[in-house]
Amino acid sequence: MDLQILEAVRKYAMGCESASRYEHSLRVAETAEKMCLIYGLDTSSGYFVGLAHDMCKEMNPRLITSLAKRDGEPISLLEQEKPSLLHGRAAAAKLKYDFNVEDQDILDAIRFHTFGSPYMGPLAKILYAADKIEPERSQVSSDYYRELFSMPLNDLVLYVAKENVDYLSMKGKYVAEITLQMISVLEGKTSIKLSSK
Repeated sequence: MDLQILEAVRKYAMGCESASRYEHSLRVAETAEKMCLIYGLDTSSGYFVGLAHDMCKEMNPRLITSLAKRDGEPISLLEQEKPSLLHGRAAAAKLKYDFNVEDQDILDAIRFHTFGSPYMGPLAKILYAADKIEPERSQVSSDYYRELFSMPLNDLVLYVAKENVDYLSMKGKYVAEITLQMISVLEGKTSIKLSSK
């Protein structure tokens, strides 16, 4: 990861996120970095995606939507009703066009971190999980980490995804179809062709 880009994104995130959101981003960055070390990925990429993942979350809804549209993908009804759900797509577009980030694994990790995706690579899986298991999350303990980090990465992501679905269901919140598709793929119930993004 280019240190100049990292520092520029860090300053941007610190300037546009609330203090609590920025602290969350730092915890996700550290968690993703640790997970990359465990699962054999580049740790600086893990730190970077964690730092950058929420850089658009607190933007004006119209600006989030405008940025997200730059990826050419449709905006779902759920995303239209709650534009903040587009913040991962918006952040990926901002990184690509304003910070000249070209690494597709990094862009995909940030783009997919909100709902997950059947098309996630290892870095995206790590960010998806790290966002939901950073140290301030209520379910986290040393035993919880010990159990999770002993699993293969796909099993860990499946566990975290199911835990998230249970939480959303308990709160009466909608579970995105793409999350359910990801779970189905991780369970081996559905196969995908990675070229069909």
